[in-house]
Amino acid sequence: MTDRLPPLTALRAFEAAARHLSFAAAAAELNVTPAALSFQIKSLEAHFGAPLFRRLNRAVELTEAGIALAPGATDGFQTLASAWRSAQRTQDHHSLTVTAGPAFTAKWLAPRLFEFAQAHPEIELRFSASLRKMDFARDNIDVAIRFGSSVDPGLYALPLAEEWVTPVMTPELAARYPTPASLQHAPLIIDESIAFLDPPMDWNSWFAAMGLPALAVQGPRFSQADHATDAALAGVGVVLGRRALVIKDLAEGRLVAPYNAALATGARFWFLCPKTAQDRPQIIAFREWIMREINKTSALADAIQIIPRPTA
Repeated sequence: MTDRLPPLTALRAFEAAARHLSFAAAAAELNVTPAALSFQIKSLEAHFGAPLFRRLNRAVELTEAGIALAPGATDGFQTLASAWRSAQRTQDHHSLTVTAGPAFTAKWLAPRLFEFAQAHPEIELRFSASLRKMDFARDNIDVAIRFGSSVDPGLYALPLAEEWVTPVMTPELAARYPTPASLQHAPLIIDESIAFLDPPMDWNSWFAAMGLPALAVQGPRFSQADHATDAALAGVGVVLGRRALVIKDLAEGRLVAPYNAALATGARFWFLCPKTAQDRPQIIAFREWIMREINKTSALADAIQIIPRPTA
């Protein structure tokens, strides 16, 4: 038995047959005849020096050696496919795949994308609204926008604007609740999407920062920040609005922040990409566009007083 690896075509035939436990299905997947696939597997077994499959009347099953080889073969071809896609992306300067959370996609990206598309008609944008942990190579992602207090040091990470929360509501509701104290009698919307922050960024944290007593807060609860914001826009109540998700509505008057006092979250959105990809033309264009869009509302954001985070 030799340590020399067998031909890649033979390993590919084995991997497909082991996954399907069918020579016919594997041949169809690889677009070869069953006879050609059988020949590749026999050549692999000859190279190995023992059978990798048991041939039954109408089926096949893996031998002990086949069982040992199959997982590594599958992982190896998946790794090769991922590496090939990564190499292809280095030559692609006309498409950009971005992942961001559903709330950031709905409230920050989507309302502004027309301007980016106008400025860069040569770039085809693709979006994945997801919060799951991503693998840039495996998931074919170029840029990720993620919210948190820290990031993977192995990535290029550009911190975006400082994030805070402040009570926001429609102008009609603001007229009914003119002071922070009066807000304790208002219908409150609960955004549970940042419940993971420590110290917490909830209604009683904001009341405490304003020197007001704690409440047994009741009101509709939302697991997604964009849904909570939409409820505030509909006049359902008052929400602790997150800067990135409400700043456009504040700038355009659909919502107001009447108390001019925000609670710092200690976290922010980050622009993330592999360090090897940060200078690709479409990534540079997207990054610079995001920073320009943030700067458009920076004066409004800077006018709001930031209250230090409460201690745990």
